[in-house]
Amino acid sequence: MTNKFDNKRNQCMLTGKFAKQGYDWWWHSMTAINEETGEEKPFFIEYYVCNPELAQDTPIFGQLPKNKESGIKPSYLMVKVGTWGEDGVQVHRFFPWKDVDIHFKTPFSVKADDCFCSETEMKGSACVSKEESEAHPEYLCEYGDFEWSIKINPKIAFNVGYGAGGFFRALKAFQMFWHAEGMKCLYDGYIKFNGTKYSVIPSKCWGYEDKNWGSDFTTPWVWLSSCDLVSRVTGKRLENSAFDIGGGKPKIGPIALDRKLLGAIFYEGKNYEFNFSKPWTRSKTKFNCYETDTQVIWHVEQKASGASLVTDITCEKKDMIFIKYEAPDGQMRHRRLWNGGNGVGILKLYDGNDLIDEIEAKHVGCEYGEYDKTTPYVSMTK
Repeated sequence: MTNKFDNKRNQCMLTGKFAKQGYDWWWHSMTAINEETGEEKPFFIEYYVCNPELAQDTPIFGQLPKNKESGIKPSYLMVKVGTWGEDGVQVHRFFPWKDVDIHFKTPFSVKADDCFCSETEMKGSACVSKEESEAHPEYLCEYGDFEWSIKINPKIAFNVGYGAGGFFRALKAFQMFWHAEGMKCLYDGYIKFNGTKYSVIPSKCWGYEDKNWGSDFTTPWVWLSSCDLVSRVTGKRLENSAFDIGGGKPKIGPIALDRKLLGAIFYEGKNYEFNFSKPWTRSKTKFNCYETDTQVIWHVEQKASGASLVTDITCEKKDMIFIKYEAPDGQMRHRRLWNGGNGVGILKLYDGNDLIDEIEAKHVGCEYGEYDKTTPYVSMTK
């Protein structure tokens, strides 16, 4: 069943071989309201941990030239916070593992100084000046000042599962794992960005939470999700619905499964899942992602168990950022990973040849990137 909450999948996975070469992150994205103007603004907050067994007394940055020359891998908690739009930025705050209090088992929690995240709430602050950003390119971030305090209430899950009943997860066989405890998530609280306060209101936040963990990142990297869905057939808002698509090229050990996506739509209480790891569903996927001068565009066709979903999404480049991570081995392979929260588009859901609904999607979270070792790093500082 797709819509199955599972806080065991939300716990920290950096054990065994992932403790020396592994990452785990908890991602939250939402829309907030400017308390003075009423303007909408999308935000994201992420708690990213890397290589605990390689910890030293200070955060270890893989992009420092001396560390790259010596093959020293990164190790830290990184708190990532940012906003999308024409003033989009991402800000990173780093902690060494000695300053991190993390509960590896359920219920999950991580704490460092005033930054905290659990199953039910998150809070913290992060501030990087323009001078710091320019002096420390190893931070992989722009500049800005953020503060937040938010309650977390997931309503619809995408429990990806794997066909072997957790066998691959136990073996840490995949290069990159995924679980969405809240492909529809209600957030309640506030965010301050550069001195302006934004209210996070459950009924207007269009919230999403998930986590990824593993030893490296997929390429191509694809993600699409939204719970702001309206039926074009009835004209009604779909209050109990959300969709989520992710993946690209999963690897099981050295074996790459080219152009595979995991996807699901929870449509007014009914699950439709498109999951290549469950072969009995005969899941098939075709997708195409590309750039124009001004937009990033996604076209995805998925079929399984007699149902199909066709998804077409666009996002304006001016509203997106290049989101930045270094892999646990110290490499920064993705240098052009588009990431946005203002995507829009149309979903068509079918049962056989019969159209169930044509759905308008807004506030779509979206990512696309394929790494090329010859591509130079491009800053998105504005």
